[in-house]
Amino acid sequence: MEPDTIAEVARQAADMAAGAAGMGEDGHGAAGHATVPYIREMLVFLVASVLLVPLFRWFKASPVLGYLFVGAIIGPFGFAIIDDVDGVARMAELGVVFLLFMIGLELSVERLKAMRTMVFGLGFAQVIVSGAVIGAVALWWGNSVQASIIIGLCLALSSTAVVMQLLMERGEFASRMGRTGFAILLAQDLAVVPLLMLVTIFAAGESGHVTELVGTALLRAVLAVVVIIVAGRWLVRHLYRMVTWTQSPELFMALTLLAVLGTAWFTGLAGLSMALGAFLAGLLLSETEFRHQVETDIEPFKGLLLGLFFISIGMQINFGVLAETWVNVTIGVVGLIVLKFLILTALVKAFSLPLSTSLRTGLLLAAGGEFAFVGVTAAMGSDIISEPVGQYMLIVAAVSMAMTPFLADLGTFLKRKLDDRTGGEPIQATGDEARGLEGHVIIAGYGRVGQTVANLLADLKHPYMALDLNVPRTRDCRSRGEPVYYGDAAKPDVLERVGADHAGAVVITLDNFAAASRAVEATRERWPSIPIFVRAWDMTHSDELLKLGATGVVPETLESSLQLAGQVLESLGTPREAVGDIITRIRNRDYADVHPDDPADATGQGKAAAE
Repeated sequence: MEPDTIAEVARQAADMAAGAAGMGEDGHGAAGHATVPYIREMLVFLVASVLLVPLFRWFKASPVLGYLFVGAIIGPFGFAIIDDVDGVARMAELGVVFLLFMIGLELSVERLKAMRTMVFGLGFAQVIVSGAVIGAVALWWGNSVQASIIIGLCLALSSTAVVMQLLMERGEFASRMGRTGFAILLAQDLAVVPLLMLVTIFAAGESGHVTELVGTALLRAVLAVVVIIVAGRWLVRHLYRMVTWTQSPELFMALTLLAVLGTAWFTGLAGLSMALGAFLAGLLLSETEFRHQVETDIEPFKGLLLGLFFISIGMQINFGVLAETWVNVTIGVVGLIVLKFLILTALVKAFSLPLSTSLRTGLLLAAGGEFAFVGVTAAMGSDIISEPVGQYMLIVAAVSMAMTPFLADLGTFLKRKLDDRTGGEPIQATGDEARGLEGHVIIAGYGRVGQTVANLLADLKHPYMALDLNVPRTRDCRSRGEPVYYGDAAKPDVLERVGADHAGAVVITLDNFAAASRAVEATRERWPSIPIFVRAWDMTHSDELLKLGATGVVPETLESSLQLAGQVLESLGTPREAVGDIITRIRNRDYADVHPDDPADATGQGKAAAE
């Protein structure tokens, strides 16, 4: 079947679907009533996404690339199934708004404080240095100063969506390389807001003095931020508490949408980017107890709208340029990856991280990212970047993003080669590994229980470091990128090397009674205020650990017995609520606090794990 025939069939299918929804050729239904705007485009978007995006997931490629491919197929440079690119793009801008809201939700003040050295030091250094070097290359190729600055900053950013997906799929988020890459990505996400403001300033530069425009934009930004933070911090928390009292999921969702769109609209009125308002709304909510529920509720909206945004970007990419100028595109992709790899590797190494971590981080973040599409498209719409240059940059970013999984595999290969030099010696922490960490969890014992705790922390994106005395186990875990080191948790100097001075908690999962007791005693003596949670064998062991200063204990035999008994009772017809009440009563009875005259309680450390 010829391409024109395929396109015609697709258009007819879309028209039939639109007709079924009550539309005629004139945009009105059978009764002459106006129809929902862009319903035909939305139907095409949904059908194409459902059919094509799963194929990219099957090939373990990023959904972002799938959405771009869908847009290229249905857009004017493909089969021209949808030709109203501007209309779809305006609606798709909501995807960027929700993306920035989710980033703000992730960037809690506490998280930024714990990772401040890596984020504001290494991360911002990467954005500035990479942006300057890439911008200088763009200027050398004949672009204007404004266009070169935007191109440099856009291509300096990496793909948060692709990189985070790879780290989570490979279980490497909690590794040293994963933590370093995440810190750099956080800095890049923070840089998006001033980047979009810069596009607005440059766009208005043709009609006014740049210095005055910069001053006005900064003044507006400061005023908008102050109003949102001062008024929003009080208002949002009280509104959420009021809505939560009604126990209505619909009202909770409505309030979340109001918070996102309301702040976006407010910053838009102030002449700033709507994405800035959404980012601030997310940052405010990240400090509340409603954060996790908001994140769960908003995720489907963000995913769909962001998918629509990338489809609208794909509709504007002329992949015919790739066929005509594949040599220049290849040079651009290779040049971008090499430049960013060299800069990233050098900067990570300069922050006293090992060579293997530096190489892997450099390769993982060397490609372009989704925000290149945001910035370049905005600059093209404002005539800062010409259409041919913009098309070229979009293709370079898309092709480099597609290479990210291969670059990550290359980094893993190089790490293995470097690790082979160490032979079979146990890998011990030196102290540099914990540099930049604060509030992390130290896990003593990396058996089945310790690994379960670590997996939960990794899923919650909370940093941890683990100690174990099993050499084969530590080397195997290290080969997977997990932050596990050989060391005895009963020795304070070993705990100091994994950052006990600024850790948030210590979890002791050792299966040896005497070793666990020594670890609790040594930790409590050196660090009196740090929370210590311990796995115990039985209630006798639990009492002993609490007396030594454990904050909380979980008796393994009791917990397994309770879970087993609960399943038996449910199978015999006992209601689940009744089983839960019984188990809770037993826990409250057997996890009783130590008596006030016990040493542990005198230091305020005698709370049971159930609390």
